Amino acid sequence: MTQLLGYVDLADPGFVAAVFTIVFSPLFWNVVARWEQKTRKLSKAFGSPYLACYSLGGAILLLNVLRSHCFTQAMLRQPKMEGLDNHIAYYLGFVLLSGGIVFVLSSFFALGFTGTFLGDYFGILKEARVTTFPFNVVDNPMYWGSTANYLGWAIINASPTGLLLTALVALIYVVAVLYEEPFTAEIYRQKAAKSYRRS
Repeated sequence: MTQLLGYVDLADPGFVAAVFTIVFSPLFWNVVARWEQKTRKLSKAFGSPYLACYSLGGAILLLNVLRSHCFTQAMLRQPKMEGLDNHIAYYLGFVLLSGGIVFVLSSFFALGFTGTFLGDYFGILKEARVTTFPFNVVDNPMYWGSTANYLGWAIINASPTGLLLTALVALIYVVAVLYEEPFTAEIYRQKAAKSYRRS
């Protein structure tokens, strides 16, 4: 059974490529970041934790471009859903896409490059965890903004394939948060404890 509800061909190579890139991207950056945190090999290889973090960030950006391309191609290769192909759905998709962009960009500006691209695993920490907008509205706004982008794009394209892939994106981000959040909380707890002992 490779057809889902008569709309999504699960065996389509474009769909398979999209699934692979959605799953691989966060797996890659989490494995590499944890390896760096334990060994500092990237920092040693690049001669600086900042250069190593910038390099990983560049790789993550390229993977995100590839993931978005595969997501779009998978949608375009498969049928639209008539129930979503209307003006109301289109404008709803546009609102979701716009909101997602606001969350992603404001998160990036609040964290900076190294904060966005796992600088804490390289020993590059902020003075304290960021709690200003958009972090005072939602935890992990980069992930949920990105999910809203994919959902909006899927609705704009009236794509059941896009909706299914968006659900996968959300699931993968939930797993990533469960993996990343305890680490981030612990390193900032340790930093606060060291600052307290010094004062």
